[in-house]
Amino acid sequence: MSDSVYSNNRNSNSAHSYNGMNYDPKKDTLVYALGGLGEVGKNMYCFEHDDEIIIIDAGVKFPDDELLGVDYVIPDYTHLIKNRDKIKALIITHGHEDHIGGIPFLLLSCPIKKIYAPRFAKALIEKKLQERRRLASTSVIEINEDSSITTEHFRIGFFNTVHSIPDSLGVLINTPNGRIVETGDFKFDLTPVGQNSDYQKMAYIGAAGVTLLMSDSTNAEVDGFSISEKQVAYAINDIMKKTSGRIIISTFASNVNRLAQIIKTAKECGRKVVVFGRSMENVVEIGLQMKTIDVPEDTFIAPETVNSYPPEKLCIVCTGSQGEALAALSRIAGGSHRYVKIIPGDTVVFSSSAIPGNALNIGGIVNQLMRNGARVLANTTLSSLHTTGHASKEEQKLMLQLIKPKYFMPMHGEYKMLKLHADSAIETGIPKDNCFICANGDALVLHEGEVYRSNTRIQTDAIYVDGNDIAGLSTSVLKDRQILADNGLVAAIVCIDSRSNKILCKPGIVSRGFVYIKDSQALIKEAEQLVYEALKNEMKQKVTFGDLKNCIRKTLEPFLYQRTNRNPIVIPVILNHVDAMRKNTD
Repeated sequence: MSDSVYSNNRNSNSAHSYNGMNYDPKKDTLVYALGGLGEVGKNMYCFEHDDEIIIIDAGVKFPDDELLGVDYVIPDYTHLIKNRDKIKALIITHGHEDHIGGIPFLLLSCPIKKIYAPRFAKALIEKKLQERRRLASTSVIEINEDSSITTEHFRIGFFNTVHSIPDSLGVLINTPNGRIVETGDFKFDLTPVGQNSDYQKMAYIGAAGVTLLMSDSTNAEVDGFSISEKQVAYAINDIMKKTSGRIIISTFASNVNRLAQIIKTAKECGRKVVVFGRSMENVVEIGLQMKTIDVPEDTFIAPETVNSYPPEKLCIVCTGSQGEALAALSRIAGGSHRYVKIIPGDTVVFSSSAIPGNALNIGGIVNQLMRNGARVLANTTLSSLHTTGHASKEEQKLMLQLIKPKYFMPMHGEYKMLKLHADSAIETGIPKDNCFICANGDALVLHEGEVYRSNTRIQTDAIYVDGNDIAGLSTSVLKDRQILADNGLVAAIVCIDSRSNKILCKPGIVSRGFVYIKDSQALIKEAEQLVYEALKNEMKQKVTFGDLKNCIRKTLEPFLYQRTNRNPIVIPVILNHVDAMRKNTD
């Protein structure tokens, strides 16, 4: 929820006080997030004035371990569906999944005719929509730092930023009530790979006056400046030159600039490159088409030929840097990969940092690799095998100094990141009352160059997606999955004759993931007898199938918990006599 310290408490007699008041939709501009606040992922920021809505980014969040069977977490699009006629533009800042991954799901429920995206993001979006056969109904328009988009109430411009993927943009939004800058994901790299940050344009925007800055908070906890991507390239180049055997490098598939550096270095060192991992193969394919990865085609070899090259002439680039169970590196480490198995003398490089929660999985992969004879190199303060794509604390302050906003709203980060970023803004001279820490669904109002917090709240529940079903899984389904994972299930199978209202034989009980039946025969027999007696007593009077199921649950659940201290899901299965079934269908 919103932070009271930064709640912009103004005198209730102020002429423009919006605390506890609704805004005027005809005159005022509303700013809110459907995702990206209080979390890292599913970024989606909306700007609304009168009959127009501008959306920046439409991302997904990847599920935590406790969200069993969930493929993606997406924002609740209910507000946008209700106001679909107001949507004038979906603008994408860059091509990472937490900014573009939600587009196919959004289009299923809320058709958007035009998506504006920078060059590399455009290619990724078109591939994504083509796979889902949605490309024909949507036009993806390429934008760059010189592009402009104009609607009745909004004028939108762009400026280059540096990130771990090419063609990353910040956004300037001119509204009837002030100017907003939304940075997207950024860092300041003085020796970048690819385009540089547009310092001059940022400074010019700041000098012209900015009402509200919305800035990336992901690395607000990290002091200083992040290291340059060029330093990582030097470190990888040094390893390539000094290694005599095969090199296997695992990194994030989304880190296109890193992939470009790895492949270029391999080419310069006379090594052939083979790429494993579907997401990485897609990114490399698009990178080659766009010359972002600028090497000859013969740099790459087919997977099936990998064992016909001398080890010193090979560089294997793969997914799995976070220890994902089905990723290429995990299968290589476990010996189950179709083409590659670890041999003594291999060098495995983790060109990544561990995402919180993944350290145990990564440690398991490292142990497997080393048991098989590989040398493993990971990122440290001395090796510089990875750098972030997000601004550290001093870079965030530099953005604040360049843009010089009157008001500030940290975005894209967990609560602690937003809080620390707001603290940095106060250090740079922005008044504490002008900093807003918001949650998804909180609304800020721009009114004649001032920003206030509104009591308007937008519906923003997270939607859990299983497969491609955007209806989402209910919390009860997730709860059942968790119970199944922790406690298993017990099925009680009962045969009855509904004509005579009698149970035909003792119930049978089957367990899966609860107890091992061969070792728990006494428990199972006692449970069967208990259910049998309870059902005989219940069936002394006319009952429904629902009554029988409730009787089984009420009997079994407390008994099993009392005997095992576990709560499995109890599933009653009622089998009716075949003659009774015929009678019911006649």
